[in-house]
Amino acid sequence: MSLLGLEDRQWIFLATVVFAVTSGLGTYSALKLRRNAPRRYTLVLVSFGWILQTIGLYARGLQYGGCPLSNRFELVQFMVWSAIALYIFVGPAFRVSFLGMFTSTFATLFSILSLSIPAWDSPNRTPIFGDSPWIETHAALALFSYGVFGVLALTSSMYLLQSRSLKQKKMGGFFPFMPSIAELANINLRLLNVGFFILSSSLAIGAVYWTKDLESVNFPKLGTTIAVWLAYGTLLLLRFRQSLSYKQYSWACIAVFTVALLSLEAVDRSFDDPLDESSVRPPSEQL
Repeated sequence: MSLLGLEDRQWIFLATVVFAVTSGLGTYSALKLRRNAPRRYTLVLVSFGWILQTIGLYARGLQYGGCPLSNRFELVQFMVWSAIALYIFVGPAFRVSFLGMFTSTFATLFSILSLSIPAWDSPNRTPIFGDSPWIETHAALALFSYGVFGVLALTSSMYLLQSRSLKQKKMGGFFPFMPSIAELANINLRLLNVGFFILSSSLAIGAVYWTKDLESVNFPKLGTTIAVWLAYGTLLLLRFRQSLSYKQYSWACIAVFTVALLSLEAVDRSFDDPLDESSVRPPSEQL
């Protein structure tokens, strides 16, 4: 669908360009100018890209009257949108100025990947959630939690980079511009708590609907989501029990997020067989 003369993918492409520029400026400032890019400029650029992406996703959602989560392209874009939203609205509280550059790089890479694989954007313009706001809320929260876990993987990578620099006594590169490993360890734990809470809320909301209509449950998709939830829950438990070192915890966060990304394939396949016509027709036509 076109808004202001541009198609939804064109809005998303423009957002990707803005994210790439933000990432490039942050890298150039650190490696060439030996100073951090001003946080306010980074936040403004990232926010502008996020607005462009929001317009694109909104235009796409209008085509079938719901959240744009009907194929892998949209799933990845919604996850990127969530990660950027987390940085914009919560990131400044972490006081990690370099997080904007890492988040922009994350958004750029996944956006380019999703835009460059036409098969991921398979046409599907049926109301995939029927008339149930519960299932739509469940799906949106689940993907938002993946965005949080994506930022967690980024800050875990930052922790590993800092730890490696300290161990090898290499104080150049990005090292002077990143927070201490103690700060990053604290941020990682807070992000894990937030992401796990949101994913738990997603499953709880979905259960409200599933208990009333068990036949509508897509068990492969539900099983995949529960597996991701259990993985992060186990990771959270191990961290609270201090069974993992900070380094092991960081690697585990990256590994579990990688598995969570692979699980999107199962979610995407669940949309190959959309809800039957009786579930998507207006109630008046189902009589």
